[in-house]
Amino acid sequence: MEDRQLEWITDSGVLAILRGVTEDSVVEVASAVVDGGVTALEITADTPNVTGLVDAVSDLFDDVLVGAGSVLDGETARAVQLAGAEFVVTPTVDPGVIETCNRYGTPVVAGAFTPSEALQAYEAGAEFVKVFPAKTGGPEHVAAIGGPLPQIPLVPTGGVGPSNAGSYVEAGAAAVGVGSGIVSDEAVDRGEYSRITENACRTVEAVAAARE
Repeated sequence: MEDRQLEWITDSGVLAILRGVTEDSVVEVASAVVDGGVTALEITADTPNVTGLVDAVSDLFDDVLVGAGSVLDGETARAVQLAGAEFVVTPTVDPGVIETCNRYGTPVVAGAFTPSEALQAYEAGAEFVKVFPAKTGGPEHVAAIGGPLPQIPLVPTGGVGPSNAGSYVEAGAAAVGVGSGIVSDEAVDRGEYSRITENACRTVEAVAAARE
């Protein structure tokens, strides 16, 4: 199971972040993202009723990975696991979250910004390291971390979108985490789900082109 989860995170190379999406729109938003070719969706833990949303979105798809992000502690990690989260994402290196995920076989993408933090997260058991906030250092920062630490799969997140996703992949990223670059608040508010699909498709295509 875990091998499948890891493959789906890296398959399209895009981890789409659904932050603040409501129960009324989550099905349409998730479907729009998946229609754009993304195979991994992250619903952030600061979203109201996140456990219910993870459960609902998980039931929608057979071939899409649904996880929870912005997880800050082991208790929240366990709650979203029980709701069906197939991976967990953190903004920082939290040993409690990593330990909980490892204990129950859930892949974790741990947030880090420095090489020391990245190595700490990886050695603690994180399958991926989320370079966050990516926009602070840009692709050059990702390349600088990956140079001496090529064994760590890096997922830059924060300020990544269709226009620069390829640059991060060229810098060595295993995948990219994309929030508003795919699921913009404006598109959700206006019900412009085709726009979300277009953003997702452009991001997936940019990653694929960079990999070639």
